[in-house]
Amino acid sequence: MVFNSYTFVAFFAIMLLVYNLPISWKAKKVSLLLGSYVFYAAWNPPFILLLWLSTVVDFFVGRALYTQQNPVKKKVLLVVSLIGNLGMLCFFKYGTFLLENFVALVNTFGVDFHPAEPSIILPAGISFYTFTTLCYTIDMYKKESQPVKSLLDFSLFVTFFPHLVAGPIVRPPQLVPQFEHPKSATRKQMLDGLLLLSLGLFMKVVLADALLADTADTVFNTPEALATLDAWAGVLAFSGQIFFDFAGYSTCAVGVALCLGFVLPQNFNYPYAAIGFSDFWKRWHITLSAWLRDYLYIPLGGNRKGKFRMYMALMATMLLGGLWHGANWTFVAWGGLHGLYLWAEKFIGDKRNLTAEEKDRQNRQWTGFLYAFLTFMLVNITWVFFRSESFGTAWRILESMFGLVDGGKMVLTTMALVKVAVVIPALFIFQWFMRNRKVIEVAYNMKWWSLGLTWSFLVLMLIWAQESGGAFIYFQF
Repeated sequence: MVFNSYTFVAFFAIMLLVYNLPISWKAKKVSLLLGSYVFYAAWNPPFILLLWLSTVVDFFVGRALYTQQNPVKKKVLLVVSLIGNLGMLCFFKYGTFLLENFVALVNTFGVDFHPAEPSIILPAGISFYTFTTLCYTIDMYKKESQPVKSLLDFSLFVTFFPHLVAGPIVRPPQLVPQFEHPKSATRKQMLDGLLLLSLGLFMKVVLADALLADTADTVFNTPEALATLDAWAGVLAFSGQIFFDFAGYSTCAVGVALCLGFVLPQNFNYPYAAIGFSDFWKRWHITLSAWLRDYLYIPLGGNRKGKFRMYMALMATMLLGGLWHGANWTFVAWGGLHGLYLWAEKFIGDKRNLTAEEKDRQNRQWTGFLYAFLTFMLVNITWVFFRSESFGTAWRILESMFGLVDGGKMVLTTMALVKVAVVIPALFIFQWFMRNRKVIEVAYNMKWWSLGLTWSFLVLMLIWAQESGGAFIYFQF
């Protein structure tokens, strides 16, 4: 079930109705949990078993980790959780990838090994709920938070349908306390939630799918070298598409949760207005960036054990972050390129040695805007690897972008070029002017009739473009 479907509209209406019935708080939580299972089962019902297994194992292992005093037994319990979660993730998400690379390796050494191709279906959202439960058991091991008191609350924390399939990646202290006491949406929360849901669907259905998706698909699916203009248009289109698609989902998730009275963490904060790559990763997929920082970068040494260790930890984090996105070496290249950008930025920053006040003053001037534009253009180069199914496709696109081929093919219509020429500059400029603002605050500063007209426009455009809506991109991760 996806947010941009009539099925979800009916499902959400039923969930709101049941949740607001005069029943006990426990009954409301049970209804939310059962509804979340229905929401997930709409993709492939048997995979509910994986979700149950991950939930039950980590609930009891987490409780045991918190109370266990024997260091050896604690490590054994942590290993059980890591093997269970990462083993499940590796099998379903990376099983085929690992087998293909093993076959290629042994064939290189002359071993004629050709096993039957496995037929592994990737469960929806497995990367997200695996990281959600992992952070719980790791926190229990470190005793950084209290264990969840009931299996019902923990199950709802893992399975809560707004964030289940594509995030935000929620940590126990951010959501579990909200399940401990009766909660219902205020009038303001309901209006805010419906506005965010409308905005998120507009970003996904209208901007990502109706205006940009076809252009990106045409360029990346063309096997020949392309004209430079077409190559750039396709890459810029995908840059906009991936943002509107993923940020649209996160906006919907926050809005849906708010309609029920729950607050989810922000996942995007105008990333294309980032001044530099450290700033970019504080604004793009914020919950994943924070997860990788706290559970990978810092344990690897972070910036506490010298410059060399810091650079190695940073690159390892970005490479693994790239691999998290998909079982393909192009994703690793995408992460590695971001790692190189961060290396260069830190090296230059150390040489310049500006104070925080000097950086802030610089960012408020036109130099800040130019740095943001440079960051945006360099990020676009990384998207080539993220979107390409192979390095051959990525090199072909890059060569076409920088005019390294003769007689590149023109595949885009004038209208497709116009869409990109209008949407992408508007996106960048809008994010620059909104980089320190919040949508809800801006909405409440508008005149009532202006907000009403804007909201009506979003809904009308959704009705117009509804047939263009497809699955969210991050469902495959």
